[in-house]
Amino acid sequence: MMEPEPIRIPITDVFDLHTVPPKDVQGVVEEYLREAHRMGLKALRIIHGRGVGVQREMVRGILTRTDFVADFHDAPAEAGGWGATVVTLR
Repeated sequence: MMEPEPIRIPITDVFDLHTVPPKDVQGVVEEYLREAHRMGLKALRIIHGRGVGVQREMVRGILTRTDFVADFHDAPAEAGGWGATVVTLR
């Protein structure tokens, strides 16, 4: 059986995880961060949704252990509040 083709996601400064299956979130976020960093982006917003906070914690765990992440925090209310995380890359 052939592996499915990887899904190509355009890399911009905003990444909405609502379209990513939960089992793929970790790998997709790690790859998104690497590609955004390679492209020289410095300010990102990752939309993980409010829910019960599982994806938020998963995203923040990845950010904590990513060397080139300088800072991250909840987005301002008008940009998603605690349903999104604003990330600053080195």
